Amino acid sequence: MTETTFTPGPDSARAFRDALGCYGTGVTVITAQSARGPAGITANSFASVSLEPALVLWSLANDSARFRTFANTRHYAIHVMAEGQHAIAKRFAQDGLNFDGVDWEPGLNGVPTLVGALARFDCEIQARHPAGDHLILVGQVLRATQRPGKGLMFKRGQYGGFTDLL
Repeated sequence: MTETTFTPGPDSARAFRDALGCYGTGVTVITAQSARGPAGITANSFASVSLEPALVLWSLANDSARFRTFANTRHYAIHVMAEGQHAIAKRFAQDGLNFDGVDWEPGLNGVPTLVGALARFDCEIQARHPAGDHLILVGQVLRATQRPGKGLMFKRGQYGGFTDLL
């Protein structure tokens, strides 16, 4: 493959997505309570913002079928997915209301929490920032949970894990 240089725009959207896909990210599933019950959505746009106060962010696509649920919720949980949770991440990337067969329980403020995540951040919304075709959601972390293990990664359209270095 040869190197490609381009100016991002409507005619180069695929090339821009491919370039962004070169950056491997962790995988998160965000959950909230909706009018129809528990809701979830997979996102790789998660980042820490501040230690004091404890703030994190994630980005929600404006054209998401779950936009209203997550844009308007006050409380949500961000789950950092473990290497073995590929099926859960893929499920919530496609259907955010189907919790059948998913091991979950009610958490802080009634937010559904997924069992087995590598880390979880129970959040209360602090700010919403429109940004292009996404909404950036900044949440204050009310409680955090973590456990040992390897994280699930996403790069160039594929899920994977870490390889231990010797």
